[in-house]
Amino acid sequence: MKKLRLAVNTGGGDAPGLNAVVRAITLAALNRGYEVFGIRKGYLGLLDTSQLVPLTFDSVRGITHLGGSILGTNNRGNPLGIRVVENGQERYVDVSDQAVENFRRLGFDGIIAIGGDGSLRIAVGLMQKGIPIIGVPKTIDNDLAATAMTFGFDTAVATATDAIDKLHSTAESHERVMVVEVMGRYCGWIALSAGMAGSADAILIPEIPFRIEKVCEKIMAREAAGRHFSIVVCAEGAMPVGGEMTVVEKGQPGKEARLGGIAEKLAREIEQRTREPLARAGPPATRRHADLVRPHALAPLRRGGRAPGRGGPLGLDGGLRPARDDRRAAGRGRRVAEDGPGRGRHPAHGARARHLVRRLTSAFRQSRVRGSRQRWYRSACSTDRTSSETSPLR
Repeated sequence: MKKLRLAVNTGGGDAPGLNAVVRAITLAALNRGYEVFGIRKGYLGLLDTSQLVPLTFDSVRGITHLGGSILGTNNRGNPLGIRVVENGQERYVDVSDQAVENFRRLGFDGIIAIGGDGSLRIAVGLMQKGIPIIGVPKTIDNDLAATAMTFGFDTAVATATDAIDKLHSTAESHERVMVVEVMGRYCGWIALSAGMAGSADAILIPEIPFRIEKVCEKIMAREAAGRHFSIVVCAEGAMPVGGEMTVVEKGQPGKEARLGGIAEKLAREIEQRTREPLARAGPPATRRHADLVRPHALAPLRRGGRAPGRGGPLGLDGGLRPARDDRRAAGRGRRVAEDGPGRGRHPAHGARARHLVRRLTSAFRQSRVRGSRQRWYRSACSTDRTSSETSPLR
C-alpha cells in the first residue's frame, strides 16, 4: 500500500500556537511511517515547489514554545487570485490550476491547512478543484463559525488584558481618558473579552454600533462620582450608529481592507464633547489620549509570543484531532473544531495521535477513490453548524 504523503501549511496572520499544531501533526504522521512536508509562505509553496520542505522529528523538536510559524506565513498568496504587475498595470490572476497540478505531480494525498477565515476560504476553493483538505481553525479574532474557540485567541486576549491593566495606573495618575484600540477585524471578541477582564468603562464592538453621546455620558458620570479617569476599549471594526468602519487602507480585488484608526477619532470626539462640561465642573480632568494599538507596536504584540494557559494545549490538540471523528472528513471540506466545555472525553495524547493518523489515512485514501467532493460540499454546507466537532469549512 502506498505510503501516505501529507502537506501542511500556515496561512494568514501568525498566531500563538501555530508551531504546536505543526509539531503535533508531524509527530502523529511520522509515528505511523508517513511522509510530511511543510508548505512555506502559506499557499505560495504550491506554486514555487522550492518552498516545500520535509518535516522530520528533528525539524519540529523544541518548537512548541516558539511564537510565529517555522513554515512562515503569507496573507497575500492566494492562488485563486494572485497579484501580477505587467507594464505598470496591476491585476489578479487565477493560478490555482498550477497549484493543483503541482500537488498531484508531487504525489500528495492531502493538505492540512492551518488558517483563519481567509486561508480556509482559499482551502474551500482548492478543495472544489479536487485537492483533499482538512482545515484547522487559527485566528486571534475568534471569528470562525462552527468552533467555540480558535487557537491564538486566548493569547491575544491575555496580551490585550495585560495592556489595559497597565494603562489603568497611568490613566488614574494623570486623570486621563484612555482609548484603547484592539484588533479583531469585523468581530468584537477580543475587545469584549479583554475589556471585561481589564475592567474597561466602555467597550465598543462592531456587532453593536455605538452612540458617542452614551460614551461621553458614561465618562461624565464617572467624573461626577469622583472617578477622574476612564478606559474605553474599542475593536478596530467598531463604528457609530449610521456610520462606517474606519479604514487605514481600502480593500482591493484579492486584498481585504485594512481597518484601524477608530481610537484616534474617538479620542478627538470625546475631547471635544467633554472639555466644556468638565471645565464648568472644575479643573479639567480629562485630556485627549489615544493609545493606538494600530499602527503602533501593540498590534503585532497581539499576535506574537508563545501560547500560554489554554492556548498551548489547544494548539497541540488542534494538530492531533483533524478528522478524528469522521473517516471521510479529509478532502471533503471539514475542519477541526473546539466544542467548548465538556468535550474532554478523549484518549491520552499518545493514543489520540495514533487514533488521528489512523483516521487520517482512511480519510485521504477514501477521498482518492470516491470523488464527488463538490456534491458532498453542497450538502455539508447546508447542515447545522454546531452539529459536529468536525464541521464544514465556512
